[in-house]
Amino acid sequence: MTRPIPRGEVAPSLLACNFSRLAEQVSLVMDAGAKVLHFDSMDGNFVPPITIGPLVAASIAELIHDRGGLLDCHLMVDRPEHQVEAFAQAGADIITVHPEATPHIHYTLQKIREHGCHAGVVVNPGTPVEAVEPVAEIVDLCLVMSVNPGWGGQRYIESSTGRLARAKALLPPEVVLEVDGGITLANIELARDAGTDVFVAGSSVFGAADPGEAFRALQARVG
Repeated sequence: MTRPIPRGEVAPSLLACNFSRLAEQVSLVMDAGAKVLHFDSMDGNFVPPITIGPLVAASIAELIHDRGGLLDCHLMVDRPEHQVEAFAQAGADIITVHPEATPHIHYTLQKIREHGCHAGVVVNPGTPVEAVEPVAEIVDLCLVMSVNPGWGGQRYIESSTGRLARAKALLPPEVVLEVDGGITLANIELARDAGTDVFVAGSSVFGAADPGEAFRALQARVG
């Protein structure tokens, strides 16, 4: 198993970065103190957009690991069990999957762990948070989406704060709670106070004139 998932951390989302300068942007936020980098893979089926996959993950995994960081791969793909091995071999430390994307969620989560990665389950805005209960004992992380999956730059759904608190209450204390979607300086403390441990932030980091400074400002609210 890879290193423990740190708590109280902002995880810059590479979906919002400048892909023509991918390695440079990874280095920029890691130099600013980032310990977790969030990587969104989308297949055009489970969600409409198509983004990046294992080849791109492999291209930055060593850079992230050499700096002591973790690569957090969020699979917004149908039948993610077919992609687990490729992402694990690419260097993923955390692999999160959606229960709606597979009829074999237990098998998929167990497969992630068998490949030496932390296993995460994702809860969409329209999915009751109670959906994590059947797998709570076999996950290392629970990701609550605070926007609809598939697109960056969306606004935080206000009801997500209560959903985060309910998820925290359902989960064993060792399971890390992560939030993804619309996280800004205006709402990150709300998510923190609801029990969130890891805060994915894309546009509010890489959309800023100085991503490193934007990261540090967010991190100061939760670290």
